[in-house]
Amino acid sequence: YLIKFFIIKYMLLQYLKAGHIISVVSWFAGLLYVCRLFIYHVEAEKKQEKEKNIIQNQLNIMARRLWYGITWPAMIATIGFGVAITLKYDFLKVGWLHIKLAFVLGLVVYHFILGKIRKNLVNNTNKISSFKLRLFNELGTLFLITIVLIAYLKQYFLSIWTGFSIFVVFFLLISAIVYFKKKLK
Repeated sequence: YLIKFFIIKYMLLQYLKAGHIISVVSWFAGLLYVCRLFIYHVEAEKKQEKEKNIIQNQLNIMARRLWYGITWPAMIATIGFGVAITLKYDFLKVGWLHIKLAFVLGLVVYHFILGKIRKNLVNNTNKISSFKLRLFNELGTLFLITIVLIAYLKQYFLSIWTGFSIFVVFFLLISAIVYFKKKLK
């Protein structure tokens, strides 16, 4: 019976981890795609009035469905599965987990900022350019890379090379955005 108990406990943890990964992928897909929809919404301002209204109305519908149908539920599932998995650790002794949770908290703030941007676009009170939204979208990518590295490397994450790698990736992302902005002009 003891062996059966440990097998069930191990399997439960594996299912929790699988659920966590699935919900994280869904959350990031929602965050990154909704920000892309915002970029298209802002760029539609350059169109003629009739075409602009059609495009922006459709993008608002798509963003609302994505936001409430995928992004919000995925965030809640990610946090729920994450809390369940975290209970296995001695929280006070696991340094990498504190760093990961700090980035997850930053990601939750990022989520709420995107929600505010969505509302501003719906209400036609947006003041953010498409270029700034592109940069903001890359912040989501940086969160993704950093959180995955922390989760995968755990205690090795604290090395100087990991920090340097994240800086290089961020620099390359920003450089690509600036390059393509100039190329599209």
